[in-house]
Amino acid sequence: MTWPAAASAHASYAPASGSHDASKPVPGTVYLVGAGPGDPELITVRGRRCLRHAGVVLYDRLLHPSLLDEAPPSARRIFVGKARGRPGVGQAAIHRLLIAYARRGAVVVRLKGGDPYIFGRGAEEAEALNAAGIPWQVVPAVSSALGVPALAGIPLTHRRLAHGFAVVTGHQIAASDLDWNALAALDTLVVLMGLGHLEALAGELIARGRDPETPAAAIARGTLPDERIVIGTLGSLAALAAAKGLRPPATVVIGDVVNLRQSLLQTDRYFDAFDPPALAAGGQP
Repeated sequence: MTWPAAASAHASYAPASGSHDASKPVPGTVYLVGAGPGDPELITVRGRRCLRHAGVVLYDRLLHPSLLDEAPPSARRIFVGKARGRPGVGQAAIHRLLIAYARRGAVVVRLKGGDPYIFGRGAEEAEALNAAGIPWQVVPAVSSALGVPALAGIPLTHRRLAHGFAVVTGHQIAASDLDWNALAALDTLVVLMGLGHLEALAGELIARGRDPETPAAAIARGTLPDERIVIGTLGSLAALAAAKGLRPPATVVIGDVVNLRQSLLQTDRYFDAFDPPALAAGGQP
């Protein structure tokens, strides 16, 4: 795999492969890098390489702070994260920063929690870069929608229980134009940014025929050592999460696959991701 040459204003997207035989990212290019679901070891090799050659890093709130240490000491680090109910850097301002630093010839890394294209506004930033004639490349990552349930012991599909799943944002349940009838009929539903709207979410699904006894889980601080998991049902999860003091960010999983967690994790053949026995003892995995 090689790093692409900087593209012209008429072809701003820098594809993942090309004739440019460089071993590092290209100055004047923006890399939309996904940081993964939380654990810093889950960033991709390419994402880490981008960081190690970055001149400027524009980073979000929901990523592990140790990833910023991957950038050179001389790199400029600019926080552009947002939090609900708090003022933050507007999206248009982020676009201007990306364009300005790229035009100065910097290797610019836009570091986002999860995957840049899954509720990360990465596509909007790519559109802005295209319009400005700035070469860019997306570096995909493990989305929290996939990685968080997996490490919590919840597979999103299973031959007997679930043949498909959907991922939605729960940020604005009441104002969303989601097809709730279709979502209620799915085997597995994953909801990001929905912890504060669990009651409304459950109400929408139950009103459209989803059994309130459907297993459900809320996973806060997923993939990290202080991860917290609340297991309940679609009808009870909101109250249980509130009683346990669960706080965002959290990933919600609704479906029969949630019940697999108990059988998958209660075995001596499973080791915790944060304390692998063989590795802790200095042996081979």
